[in-house]
Amino acid sequence: MDTNTPALRFRPATDDDVDALVALVTSAYRGDASRAGWTTEADLLDGERIDAGVLRGDIARARSQVVLAEHAGRLLACAHVADDDGRGYFGMFAVDPRQQGGGIGRALLAECERIARERWGLATMRMTVIDARDELIAWYERRGYRRTGEHSPFPYGDTLFGIPRRDDLRFEYLEKAL
Repeated sequence: MDTNTPALRFRPATDDDVDALVALVTSAYRGDASRAGWTTEADLLDGERIDAGVLRGDIARARSQVVLAEHAGRLLACAHVADDDGRGYFGMFAVDPRQQGGGIGRALLAECERIARERWGLATMRMTVIDARDELIAWYERRGYRRTGEHSPFPYGDTLFGIPRRDDLRFEYLEKAL
């Protein structure tokens, strides 16, 4: 971790955290607030980034954990890790835009990998990333993820994933051996 990275406390989210999580994820990816960091999708998508009902389901599901990274009681980052048919799933990754670039995301990703490997005995972590996000994919590659060459279409018309600003979006699968 970067020497300037605050000491983080990781904990599982509860239903009481849902409103703060929706606000954090939205601030990291949508609208002008997201432009303070480098993970913004504001040029690609409008609308909501996370649905509170889906989030509650992820919190309640077996072999699924929404992990919070906090410092001094303040929520700085979150991610969802789960067992998806025998492989780790990583998603809903968000770091407060004002805190990005200091190692918080790297530490949270490592914690999620640890949970999948040690708690659930999973050998692989998998995720999807919008393939137009070259800088983000490169960040994951520096952490050992590889592009699988597998893609899935962006769910145009399903506002649960946002409102596309482009017609060429699709997801790419990234994977890492744990």
